[in-house]
Amino acid sequence: MFKLGLVIFCVLVATGPTWSARTVDSHLGQKDLSRLQKVFVDGFGSSDLQSIFFSSLNIQLTDATQKEPLCKKIATLHSESKLNSFEKDYYYIGASRNLGCSAKIDESLLSKVYGSLNAELGSSQEIFYRVVTHKVLGVEVNEATQGKLVKRLQELLKKDDTLSGLGYAFNVAPLLGAGASFIANRVEDAIVQADEVDGKLLQFEGGLSITSLIINGAFGVSKTFEKPVPVTADQAVKFANYFLSRRSVQTAKGAHVLIEALKTISGADKIAPVCVQLIGNGQLDAQSPTLNVAVVDLLGKPLSPAPKAVNAKVIRKKDSAVLADKITVASKSSDKTTYVADLATLKPTRGVYQAELSADGVYTQTLQFKVLGRVKVQSLEVGIAESDASAATRKQSVTYPGKLQEVLSADSTQKLLLKAVLVDESTSKPLAVHQAFVRLYNKKTDKEIIFVAEQDSSKAYKFDMDVGNNGKNFNYQSGTYSIYLTVGDSSLSNSFEWLVADVQLKFNEDKEVKAKTTSGPLPEIIHQFRVPDKRPPRIVSDIFTGLCITPLVLLFVFWGKLGINVSNLTLSPSTIGFHLGFGGILVLFFVFWLQLNMFQTLRLLIPIAVFTFLAGNRLLRRLYAQRNSKASAS
Repeated sequence: MFKLGLVIFCVLVATGPTWSARTVDSHLGQKDLSRLQKVFVDGFGSSDLQSIFFSSLNIQLTDATQKEPLCKKIATLHSESKLNSFEKDYYYIGASRNLGCSAKIDESLLSKVYGSLNAELGSSQEIFYRVVTHKVLGVEVNEATQGKLVKRLQELLKKDDTLSGLGYAFNVAPLLGAGASFIANRVEDAIVQADEVDGKLLQFEGGLSITSLIINGAFGVSKTFEKPVPVTADQAVKFANYFLSRRSVQTAKGAHVLIEALKTISGADKIAPVCVQLIGNGQLDAQSPTLNVAVVDLLGKPLSPAPKAVNAKVIRKKDSAVLADKITVASKSSDKTTYVADLATLKPTRGVYQAELSADGVYTQTLQFKVLGRVKVQSLEVGIAESDASAATRKQSVTYPGKLQEVLSADSTQKLLLKAVLVDESTSKPLAVHQAFVRLYNKKTDKEIIFVAEQDSSKAYKFDMDVGNNGKNFNYQSGTYSIYLTVGDSSLSNSFEWLVADVQLKFNEDKEVKAKTTSGPLPEIIHQFRVPDKRPPRIVSDIFTGLCITPLVLLFVFWGKLGINVSNLTLSPSTIGFHLGFGGILVLFFVFWLQLNMFQTLRLLIPIAVFTFLAGNRLLRRLYAQRNSKASAS
């Protein structure tokens, strides 16, 4: 027992930080809301009654020229809809109320809706739609009818306790009074059926609609009947992650239930997760490193109440060194969603860092950001040397960002040299960058060739090009080429391309390499089958045939010498049938040898073999009966 308790304690300690985090790394931003708004706008133009209803629920039309045609349209769609009557009645009546249609709803339809609660409703879904339709019409359901519906709901859930049935029961229970409080005991049964995905998401089988239906209903039941919240803080984070992953939904109903579900989870004070994320691309300039963080709810709104204290622990990722244990992240007075931390006092150098943020000790999140450094060209030398090193190298220094005034000249017996020392501007230490290229560009021909500059043991970048050996790369085109040094790195804020100098290159051959083009039709490709193998001589085939026939010839020879007993041969159907079947099999094999293939032979052999087997079995039984009768007589 002690060991079991120790294991449980260790698990709780290990997972404790995850439970208390209560943060997600994204939210429904303004771009997402604008796109969902467009989904609702498009829903008005669809020919789907459900889409028009959910669009009217989220967008209020004020233009009378749009409303009246839409009111006529939903009346037609209602009559043509193939949805369940209780469902399409709700969508039609709800859309009419939302649009403010001037035309009155047909009295026969209203009478059917009013009388529906007195009938025996067939599912929790039907109970939900009929009750909410009364609510839309402003008709209160009396206590006697509520009690009847509660009893019917209990009966239905005993037969149908699927996720869909429970979801509709959760959503209608708050409308049926205290008698429906029994449904609160079923919330846990539904929540435990959620499927976990990758340890990050929770959803119910059936997707967004069912998951939203159950979550909205479960929270509504808990609030109405004063029960504890139906999910833990950890589960709330995972459900929120699932809903946020469905932000690209394309239907009006999907957009509506997505927003409602996120509102429901955000409204649960004790477990509601929040979004803590970096603002921008997470790249800070080393000269003014300011960390901007957004702390918002799932819909991108400021938290209410706002966090009293937000602190950050800054760690250098390379060596896990702690730069600061507690940095204040202050809220911007102009924007209650933005929090700012000035890291200038830490003097962070170029590299990747982590900020462990904590808001009121309740919300925690780890964010990764990058501090960009600045590169400085400490020195650069460019020159011409002999390929055989027979003479001293003529090198000239160039200061960034200037250009060498003299035009260098190199022929096929010489080589072009370049050496650059790059350092970090803040520390003056040699710097290694991701990209260090030397680009030679001929303005006249608009052609260029790029070489990689390699870093040597002294941390300097060197470029060494033998003109004669590289003539092919330039197509032997002599001329004036501009020398550019390109330096780039994802951790630099001042990557650059620098025009260093011009050089006159002279090659031994001036060749204009022209691309080979092929015109006209290609030669026809004629498929040729493999030549058949040479057949053996005729005498070999004849000998093989004779050997195959030999057993049959020997059979007749032995019959002639030994004699054949035909006394038991009768003209009964089984005897005739057996011998005909056996003979037919032999004939079939002969025809197979002449012209049939294996599959054709098998198709013909099966019925003949079955007939021969049955006839032979009957023949043997008759012979056995005859033998027994003779033995008895003797």
